[in-house]
Amino acid sequence: MEKNLAATQFGTYFEDFAIGQTYTSPARTITETDVTIFAGLSGDYNPLHTDALFAEQTRFGKRIAHGLLGLSIASGLAARLGFIDGTAEAFLGLDWKFRDAIYIGDTIRVLVKVAQTKQMKRLGGGIVSFNIEVVNQSGTVAQKGVWRVLVRSREEPAE
Repeated sequence: MEKNLAATQFGTYFEDFAIGQTYTSPARTITETDVTIFAGLSGDYNPLHTDALFAEQTRFGKRIAHGLLGLSIASGLAARLGFIDGTAEAFLGLDWKFRDAIYIGDTIRVLVKVAQTKQMKRLGGGIVSFNIEVVNQSGTVAQKGVWRVLVRSREEPAE
């Protein structure tokens, strides 16, 4: 007997997103291990991230996390909210600003706000634009921007 192995869907369908809806992720502290692993994974060994003596001489005064590490963790924090689990069809793009450093030891969270929706029936759903802010423990916005995601519709696409 064959089993249906379809993934369980927990996310929000396109029709259920409303402009102005907000979500706040759990918090996560950036660790030395995060920076070390990201340097190895990405190949980015910039001394600003990996050399404490070098970083002390910069305007930051100490090592900072890679900007793309912050963005990657933001993506994971947003995923933990579950609103696109099983309903996101594709990540279409982003406009992103790196506004402030994220330091080792900072605790960040992601603030999400539905900014725009555009139905795309031929694609079986629609595009949802989310305003995203990555904020630290002091409420400082370290990174921000817009993510555009193709989200599945509750209804099957017309054939």
